Amino acid sequence: MPPFGLRLCFTLCFVPFAYASRSPANFQVVQSSNKLDTTATTPGFGLNSALLYRTTGSQKSVRLNKDAIANEYDPSTKNEQSLPASFDWRNYQPAVISPVKNQGACGSCWTFAASECAESAYALKTGKLVDLSEQQILDCTPNPDHCGGTGGCSGGTAEIAYQHMAATSSGGLSSEWTYPYVSGKGANQTCQKEPHVVANVKAYNFLPPNSKDAALKSMLVRLGPVAVAVDASSWSSYKGGVFECKPTDVKLNHAVQLVGYGTTDDGTDYWTIRNSWSPQWGEDGYIRIKRDDSQCDIDDVPTEGQGCASGPTSVKVCGHCGINYDAVVPIVEDQSHIQ
Repeated sequence: MPPFGLRLCFTLCFVPFAYASRSPANFQVVQSSNKLDTTATTPGFGLNSALLYRTTGSQKSVRLNKDAIANEYDPSTKNEQSLPASFDWRNYQPAVISPVKNQGACGSCWTFAASECAESAYALKTGKLVDLSEQQILDCTPNPDHCGGTGGCSGGTAEIAYQHMAATSSGGLSSEWTYPYVSGKGANQTCQKEPHVVANVKAYNFLPPNSKDAALKSMLVRLGPVAVAVDASSWSSYKGGVFECKPTDVKLNHAVQLVGYGTTDDGTDYWTIRNSWSPQWGEDGYIRIKRDDSQCDIDDVPTEGQGCASGPTSVKVCGHCGINYDAVVPIVEDQSHIQ
């Protein structure tokens, strides 16, 4: 966890929930408001896979000790005037973004955000894009401090995944093909010895909580796709356009991968985020949310029923959906040559 005092780990995940959401009322709402226009700033809504998702609440925890593997990213040392007006890692060649995935009925968003960013970091380092194992993170990452949950399908954070990999000699990630994802129905599994380690996370970079948009843009462009925590409570029916979270009642509860930013023709700034709710959700599995670091709120339930008892009773979170609060990028080594 980043070394700046009491640091909360945010991230629990939305998970699929049968087809009970397909009620007549939901169909009526969808039919009356469905305007699929991926260039519009007003989001469209449609009956898609995210209507099958529900939240189980946010969980937080703290780490009291400084962590040698966590490095604070300082954008002040960079030439920010050279940042492009818009940017998207999906356009980078050779590719550094794998196809959109689906976490299923497991609270494993943290493992997807962690593995996806490790994939991108590995691709940027080696030129090879390899799908890395979310299941290995899910099965093998201990969570004694209950950061973002209690581990496995009950939640965690990208930070604890990276800390575990960096702290253990066998903490490297296998490929998806040798350690496939099997917890889509919500069941935890037993940690298996990885058949063949491909990438090893040796450290990670982070931004201080609620850093400005310019700092987050710099981290994204200079270092690669970023694992961020967000409030996805209102994302279920998102179909397209630039989404604006409510300015109040923000509760961080989901981990995703930030891949880009831009501005619409009418001047609305946005972030581009890759979700783990399948390509059928949103804009081919992605969502654009409004980019505005001046919107802040208080997450007033950081320990409600699930968080660390020693944690603060509230934290300030900024950016639409709280996106500016927590941002990390892994630093990887190529282990594919080691048998």
